[in-house]
Amino acid sequence: MRGAILATAAALAGTAVADVHMRRHAHEGLHNRGLHHSSAIPKPEESCGCTTEVITYWGEPTMVPIEVPTSTVTSETTTTVESTSYTTITVTATSESPEVTLPTPGVTSFTETGTYTIPATTITVTDTTTVCGATTTDLPSGTHTYGGVTTIVETATTITCPIATVKPSGSTVTSIIELTTYVCPTPGTYTINPTTTYVPTETVIVYPTPATITPGTYTNPASTITVTRTDYTYVCPYTNVNEPTAEPTAEPTSEPTSSVPAAVPSSTSTSTATSVPVATSGPGLGMTFTPYETNGECMSKANVIKNVGIIKEKGFTHVRVYGTDCYTLEYVGAACKTHGLKMILGVFIDGSGIGDAVHSQVNDIASWAQWDIVALISAGNEAVTNGFVQPGDLAAFVTSAKATWAAAGYTGEVTVAEAINPWLEHGSTLCSVVDVIGANLHPFFNAEFSASQAGELVSNQIRDIKAVCPGKDLINLETGWPNAGLANGKAIPSPSEQAIAIKSLVEKVGSVSVFFSYSDDAWKSKFQSSDQFKVETHWGCIDQF
Repeated sequence: MRGAILATAAALAGTAVADVHMRRHAHEGLHNRGLHHSSAIPKPEESCGCTTEVITYWGEPTMVPIEVPTSTVTSETTTTVESTSYTTITVTATSESPEVTLPTPGVTSFTETGTYTIPATTITVTDTTTVCGATTTDLPSGTHTYGGVTTIVETATTITCPIATVKPSGSTVTSIIELTTYVCPTPGTYTINPTTTYVPTETVIVYPTPATITPGTYTNPASTITVTRTDYTYVCPYTNVNEPTAEPTAEPTSEPTSSVPAAVPSSTSTSTATSVPVATSGPGLGMTFTPYETNGECMSKANVIKNVGIIKEKGFTHVRVYGTDCYTLEYVGAACKTHGLKMILGVFIDGSGIGDAVHSQVNDIASWAQWDIVALISAGNEAVTNGFVQPGDLAAFVTSAKATWAAAGYTGEVTVAEAINPWLEHGSTLCSVVDVIGANLHPFFNAEFSASQAGELVSNQIRDIKAVCPGKDLINLETGWPNAGLANGKAIPSPSEQAIAIKSLVEKVGSVSVFFSYSDDAWKSKFQSSDQFKVETHWGCIDQF
């Protein structure tokens, strides 16, 4: 079958369009529905009594006094930063010359449309340093608040953390890192040093974010982009090509992971580097799960724990989620701890692109920080596949999100979940920023293959994608077969065909696959007008195991 399967992109060219068009609406609804909670939605069943408040920063930021030497002699300045409720952290800054070249993301603005090539760059870093990264977001007209560092405190306290800001010097504006002390008068969630701005029309802005650079060799790969807007800004990230893998330790460490403390209390759990998740027993790596009832309302904590328990009973070791709404982190996290499962977290990017809602999810995960049960984080689900973001913008976002999570203590893997075509077409951009390849491989959407060939097709797709990103492992973050709907050529949806396809997938690729999905998603029925094969509500497969 290799001759038929090798032309993966060609075989999918006519059929993958249906997948893109259909699934974007269903996932869009999944995310948007969770952006606001009705009064009928149960509150988190937690006992900490935390509340969320927004307050204004009090006073000027506290600067860390660091002398810049005028010679090449290494100088070291140490400042002790104290938090009233947690631990004392020592901050050390070392420099060898007045100017040190660091791999901060390259930002390029284009005033004319056209096709541009950005050359490759390589930089070697010898010292760990916290610097200003760059985050880009597309703001519609209106007033918006973005950026800042988010933290959760369980008692009144004072927190010292790094912030990225800009300082004018004559006609030049420079992005810098400062340490600022922030007073949290009551328990709750605080965003420190956000920016509020008004834009009269839709505008792409770039703002600084803290990023920790560790020793290593970094590459900024060559990129070719097509600009269709005259105000387009492109952020090209660097990637550490020889980043060492942290050795596992016998016990969790309470030391910070960077030389500058993040706005996360020291009581937050920490994690050692994790290996790529692989199923060692059972039918597959994991099962996707969305905490929604059939009517679209948020599932209660008790029901989440019960359903995740069934996933455990079926032999799976991982649960994949897509975002942070409906108390996903709190409820599914508690369920996974109860049943001894690992989580594959997700940040969901919808048609509005990488805006405040997306960055809020990143901060939610950083503040939650239960890294001991996190096996992997996917910074986006089919965002490029659906045309919501450009590959370069997604790559920049991944770099920024990884820095935020690293500052909060996460040392595990980060990826993005995309269908096969974006990996084959944009591998040079995406491969460099992910730790492991994350793919959503659904054999049903190739009309040339039947249910019995599902595992063979996906196995060859995995081989083809890994050839684009040599040296990287791959996790199949979504795979399955619908149990009802309309036929797509040789691909026929029914309970019996689903059973055949699942058996084939388990045999061929089960150890690296997350099966989609735990149950039928009846709440997606409102999107059936754009569902070509009428299958979107019929992927539930837990009973097949």
